[in-house]
Amino acid sequence: MKVVNVQEAKTHLSRLIDSAAEGEEIILGKHGKPLVRLSSFKSPSEPRRLGGREGEIRIGSDFDDEDPRINALFG
Repeated sequence: MKVVNVQEAKTHLSRLIDSAAEGEEIILGKHGKPLVRLSSFKSPSEPRRLGGREGEIRIGSDFDDEDPRINALFG
C-alpha cells in the first residue's frame, strides 16, 4: 500500500492509475491524513442474470384497475 499526497497525485495521476490497474493499492491523503483509496476496478466475472424472483412476487388481479378517487384528482 502506497500513500501519496494529493498534490503529488495530480502531478503523477497517469502513473498512479497504471500502478493501481496492476493491482497496487494507493491511498491519497491530504496534510498527512488518508482520504481515499485508489484501486483497480474488477468487472463482474459473468453478466448479471435477469429475473430470478419467479414465484416470489405476486401482483394482485386488480393491479391495472382504475381507482375513481385518483381519477377524480386528475379530472
